[in-house]
This record gives sequence, structure tokens and C-alpha cells, in this order.
Amino acid sequence: MDNRKYIGMDVHQATIVVAVRDTTGKLVMESILETKAATVLDFIRGLTGSLSVTLEEGTSAAWLYQLLQPHVAEVIVCDPRKNALLKVGNKNDRVDARKLSDLLRTGMLSPVYHGECGVRTLLGLARSYLTLTKDLTRVMNRLKGLYRSWAIPCAGKKVYSRRNRSAWLEKLRGGGVRRRAELLYQQLDNLMQIRGQARREMLAESRKHAASQWLGGIPRLGPIRVALLIALLQTPHRFRTKRQLWAYSGLALQTRISAEYRFQQGQLQPSKRLPAIRGLNANHNPDLKNVFKSAATHAGRGSDAWSDFYQNLLGGGMKPALARLTLARKMAAVVLKIWKKGERFDPEQLKPQSA
Repeated sequence: MDNRKYIGMDVHQATIVVAVRDTTGKLVMESILETKAATVLDFIRGLTGSLSVTLEEGTSAAWLYQLLQPHVAEVIVCDPRKNALLKVGNKNDRVDARKLSDLLRTGMLSPVYHGECGVRTLLGLARSYLTLTKDLTRVMNRLKGLYRSWAIPCAGKKVYSRRNRSAWLEKLRGGGVRRRAELLYQQLDNLMQIRGQARREMLAESRKHAASQWLGGIPRLGPIRVALLIALLQTPHRFRTKRQLWAYSGLALQTRISAEYRFQQGQLQPSKRLPAIRGLNANHNPDLKNVFKSAATHAGRGSDAWSDFYQNLLGGGMKPALARLTLARKMAAVVLKIWKKGERFDPEQLKPQSA
């Protein structure tokens, strides 16, 4: 007798609604648990057989995945954007838990990667650095927007420097406007100091990983991009091929085609219609895409192996935008290969036909 059980969890801040099904799809148990580790583990220990658990990606997904993994046979954190069945019919916590358990039983869930425990410290530091960078950019934009609202030209970076700050404040005549600028400058100084500290801690943690030595030898990446790559990718073995990494990084092409075949004289023949390209895939990791895009943009301005690769693409008649995309895809492929094999960067790997 097959004693496997499929558990769907609809997780919220205060409660977790649980639905349990057997291999035939019969609903054998439902419960509402308090969102506490002891309560969840007591419920799991009360079930017999091989347990498979699923929950949607969210705020508590990483905590619950780490909590349940040692006690069950399988934990799947699924992508809620791909669970179309949850959008059909009535919606409440109990219905969602039932549907999740049924999707788990039929194998129709798209998992979200949760795995490497050794990179969680670096991942937390990298997220802090990226969040502080976005906050700092937001404050800088607000500061420039304040000057522009009073028709004061403020191109360049001099408006942010402490040396010229009093001169810039003198241009704002309104007392309330000037005070607002002073508060923005204080916020800017604090964020720059905190981001510097976060950057130092992130770089120190990244140097503890062996991959930093291999990836650090790739031109145009630099220590910050290397640290972000290790934190965001965690392990290269989650990607079987470079095309999977391209899709995760937002560098994969989306194509659309229909009516691919037709009958001619009683024989099935493929249509000569070419797939229509609809841009790059929208479902991706934006921080990882920014790493490869920024590296490819800077590589086109230097004088190294990447610059030569970029110039060869332009010399072959490729448009600059497409050449930068090809360069970013090639960088991602080289990163994946070097990280998997644990080898040093070789400029001879940069061949246009392999991009």
C-alpha cells in the first residue's frame, strides 16, 4: 500500500492552513496551525508515511523551507504566478491549501530554488547592499528633482559633494525648500556611510568562497559583481545548460509561432514560417540581469578580451544593442563554465560562434 501524503500549506503571518491528500487524491485531513515552529513540527510528526509538502513563495517561505526540510521527504516552494488553478473559482485559505496539495500530487507545480545553506550569510549581505544602493539612488533622484523643480540646472555629480553643498543650498530661496534639501543631504550622507559598511562586509564574506578566486579572474566583473554573482546564483549546478542561466538572468529571447506544420500532397511538411521574436523574457532575476548588463556595457569601452569580442561583433555588422546582449550572454556562459569546472579564465574561449 502506497502511504505517501501530499501536504498543501497556505501560509500567512498568524496562521497556516493545511490540507493533506493521499495518493488517490482523497482529502484525508485539514487543519489550521499557528505560525510557529513548534506547532508546525508537532503537526508534521503526527503524520505517517512519506510526506511531500508545498507552499507558495513569500515572506516566510525561506524560514519554513529550512524548518521542514529535515523532517519530510520533499519540500517544494512553488511560484504563485504560475499556479493558474488558484485563480479559478472561489478563493479562500482552505480552498488554496486544497488546490496546492492537488497540484503537488499531480506534479504541476513550478518550483522556486531554495537550497544552499552555506551562502545564506552572503545572500543576506548582498540583499542589504542592493537595497541600500536603491535607497541611495532614490534620494539622489529626489535631490536633483528638487533643484529642477526650481529651474536650477544640476547636471553631473557636483550637487552631491559636501564641498559645494553650501553653494547649492544658497540657490534655494524658500525656507521650507531649503530645509527639505538639508534633510535629503543628511539622508544621503547616512546612506553612503551605511552602504560603504555593507559593501565591506559583503566583500569580506565573498572572499571565503572558493568561487571568488575563479570568477575574480574574469575581466570586467570586479569584486562587487563577483560577490553578487555568488550570492544570487548560490551554485552553478542548478543550471544544466547556459540557456537556463540566460532565462534566469533575463537574457533569453521569447519567440512566438503557430501553425508550424501543414499537409502538401498528403505529406506532413514543416512550415517555412519563422518564429517571431518578442524581446527578452520578462520573468527573471532583475539584480542578476543588472550585473551582466552593466559588465557588458563597461566591457565595450575598455581594451581587453571582452572589448575585442565586442568590436568583432560590431565589425561583423551587428547592431550595438544586439552586440551588448550577445556580450552579456557570453559573459554568463563563461561564468557558468568556469564556476562549474573550477578553472581560470582563458581569453581563447571568446569565440563569436559560441556566443
